[in-house]
Amino acid sequence: MSLSFSSQPDAAQDMVYAWLKQHVLTLPRHETTFLTESQVCRETGVSRTPVREAFLRLEADGLLKIMPKKGAYIAPITEAEIDDIMQARRLVEEWCAQQASSFGSSVADELDRMIERQEQVRNDPVAFIESDREFHRTIVRAAGNVVLATFYESLRDRQVRMGVHAISVGSRIDEVLVEHRAIVDAIRAGEPARAVAAVGEHLARTLTALRAPAFGGRAAVSRAAE
Repeated sequence: MSLSFSSQPDAAQDMVYAWLKQHVLTLPRHETTFLTESQVCRETGVSRTPVREAFLRLEADGLLKIMPKKGAYIAPITEAEIDDIMQARRLVEEWCAQQASSFGSSVADELDRMIERQEQVRNDPVAFIESDREFHRTIVRAAGNVVLATFYESLRDRQVRMGVHAISVGSRIDEVLVEHRAIVDAIRAGEPARAVAAVGEHLARTLTALRAPAFGGRAAVSRAAE
């Protein structure tokens, strides 16, 4: 049923943005699709203006590309892109975990709260990946290098959709939580070498999951969210 947001343009834009983001993030990584403004208007029951603004926000997030006077193109994620992003993540995150270890419990306690949040949203793939993003972002920011933190944000924006695929593989959600706790334990203990090793192991396992063949498409994601 269509909803009326005529007197609340910001609410309409936020609603369309959320709808589009869910649509894009649950698209299997090897697939591509094209969305027109009129199609999204029909699906969401709003006018073209909030749809256009939502497209712009998602383009800024790196999740689609606007084709002038046509709509929005969502490209597949290639194996080469996966490898490149994960290699860059490993370079950044291992160094940042080493630096974050010097802060011990002050960082570890915050990371514990994020793991609790992941436990709470484990049945919502998109929310789980957003929480995962915040977990890793906290470690990077704790290192105190603004240039690296900015660079890292560009990597994470591009791989949220990859993450939704990764956690659909086998028991990956449970594994992620175990691996995150190992990282936190090392940081709390102030052991940089162990923290680096834990991050490296976590990212290596994530890469293995990302390389796994896609299966089930949207149906698999829908079942996981039930």
